[in-house]
Amino acid sequence: MRNPFRKLASREVWFRLLAIDSWIDSTLFEAGQGAGDYYERFVASMRRFRFTGFPRVLAEVASESVTLGTAGALVLLAFALPAFDSIRSDWLARDDYAVTFLDRYGNEIGRRGVLQDDLVSLDELPDHLIEAVLATEDRRFFTHFGIDFVGTFRAIIENAKAGGVVQGGSSITQQLAKNLFLSNERTLQRKIKEAYLALWLEANLTKREILKLYLDRAYMGGGTFGVTAAAQFYFGKEVQDLDLAESAMIAGLFKAPTKFAPHINLPAARARANDVLTNLVDAGYMAEGQVVSARRNPATPVERAQVASPDYFLDWAFEEAKRLAPGPDKVLVARTSIDMRMQRAAEAAVESSLRERGDALRVKQAALVAMDVDGAVRAMVGGRDYGTSTFNRATNALRQPGSSFKPFVYATAMENGWTPDSVIVDAPISIGNWSPQNYGRRYAGRVTLRQALARSINTVPVRLSTTFGRQPVADMAARLGIASPVRVTRSLPLGTSEVTVLDMATAYSAFANGGYRVQPHGILEITTPAGDVVYDAAKEPKPKKVLDDKVELEMVDMLHTVVQAGTGRRARLQGINAAGKTGTTQGYRDAWFIGFTGNYSCAVWFGNDDFSPTKELTGGSLPAETWHKFMRVAHAYADIAPLPGLAPPTEPREEQAIASGGSGDGMRDLAATRLAPATVDTLDRLGGAFKQAGAAA
Repeated sequence: MRNPFRKLASREVWFRLLAIDSWIDSTLFEAGQGAGDYYERFVASMRRFRFTGFPRVLAEVASESVTLGTAGALVLLAFALPAFDSIRSDWLARDDYAVTFLDRYGNEIGRRGVLQDDLVSLDELPDHLIEAVLATEDRRFFTHFGIDFVGTFRAIIENAKAGGVVQGGSSITQQLAKNLFLSNERTLQRKIKEAYLALWLEANLTKREILKLYLDRAYMGGGTFGVTAAAQFYFGKEVQDLDLAESAMIAGLFKAPTKFAPHINLPAARARANDVLTNLVDAGYMAEGQVVSARRNPATPVERAQVASPDYFLDWAFEEAKRLAPGPDKVLVARTSIDMRMQRAAEAAVESSLRERGDALRVKQAALVAMDVDGAVRAMVGGRDYGTSTFNRATNALRQPGSSFKPFVYATAMENGWTPDSVIVDAPISIGNWSPQNYGRRYAGRVTLRQALARSINTVPVRLSTTFGRQPVADMAARLGIASPVRVTRSLPLGTSEVTVLDMATAYSAFANGGYRVQPHGILEITTPAGDVVYDAAKEPKPKKVLDDKVELEMVDMLHTVVQAGTGRRARLQGINAAGKTGTTQGYRDAWFIGFTGNYSCAVWFGNDDFSPTKELTGGSLPAETWHKFMRVAHAYADIAPLPGLAPPTEPREEQAIASGGSGDGMRDLAATRLAPATVDTLDRLGGAFKQAGAAA
């Protein structure tokens, strides 16, 4: 029988659970009662702040404004956040290059990029210049915190009255934020970013630092940035030397530098400067009597001399400078390899050829590249007129080289055991359904390779390529310096893979320099304005030998024959060994002559931008003649380097014959080395007039 007095464990658990439940209920009741009492007391206390009527409306508006303002600020901040990515890096570093180019002798020949100078301190700037900028752009600059609400409101009123935008509301800090971090797009999102970045600038820089950056980084027209560069560009003087009228004209550029640039629209620039002088008086910086002289004697910019610059070369060298100097220094001085005497001769040769025979031959464009046999570019003509077309046909136009590509086939043959005196059959040949033909559809039968190259026979290089393949030919072209992709096709031996003029001048230089592949370059040294060397071409790796001596000598011998007795006879230089190859493409769309001496490699191309056919223009005519015009001037009075394997000529050099009373054409070409092309043209016209007058007499 069970013990009736034993402890019931399960009942004890239930009792404890009931106790806990009772405690929770009582606690919740007491908490709710306390909260209710607190709420009653809170409501009773808030009754004293109850508004009715108009005060209630104001209170509601204020409450909603705070709510909406907070939400709006958060939304605007979300829009502005991407703009802060630009300040995580070195945001003071310049992104734009400003490069001053010198010729090989150290003479300035042009500039590319922005023109900027921030080496003058704020204390050195004229007071009237700073005051003119503040009076015109931001009169409360030293009192606001980055955003000038008063100025913005005033601008809104003035613009509303005028029915258009006549006054800007952005502070100097906001304008600086835009100049440093943002684009010029006119969008609400940009204005939001501009405002937040202005606040950031104010928090991280002093007012003087902000003002200095603004004066240094604002675009001032004419490719210049900052007041110091603008003073040099427009007035040819240091910014410290600007008078009041000049300072007013520069201060007026901040609003619309292109519209008010004095070298473009002087009347508009002077009218704007007059407004700036009025702003100086209205802002209290000066009295009317102090600005009267500047009003009566407005500033006059300097005449910008139209110095002929090698523009095509400068465009190419500018890209090279950016590649060679990728560091933080963006304001640079680059000493180039160009020789302005040779450059003028190249321009004169191209222009005279096109002027005299371009219409008759239906050819409108030409390009020329001349370089030392070590790859240093001495002259570059990228087209007939840079002002009409800035497209550089010397470096960017891909054109078929035609027969001027054949030396790469013959060089490959020399490497495969053939010699210049090896005999091959010139006869019809077919590869599949392709049957290349010779010019005139004539065939010579058995010929040596030297004869085949001199006559520019088509079947021979095609037949040669069938013995060792076309890929080795493509490899040879790339090895010698063809940087453009070489397409391996059946017609590759006849030059159907497009190349640039620079490619061809580079590749042919290997025949003249002992078989070395050179890197074409236009820059010898890059320094900062302070003189620190950023790049030195002398420290570049030495060229790599890519042709065996035997092959190189054989190619020089064969290409010399082309000039002496082949299709390139019109390129022959008196008293100077020259070698080269003509090139003409199908339909007479491209005509080439590429040749070299011991001093220079030079490539000349003629054609039309739209690939339209010329009137039977061949490489042995106008291109070879132009090459001859240029090269005889390029070598004038120079020390002639020998070509490998060739004996020096016994005949006198051309300038010696000229000095002894030789051709007048030679004198004209020599004059072109020291005179601008336009001057030479003027002299030509005068000479023609005198001749006509003499004949009439």
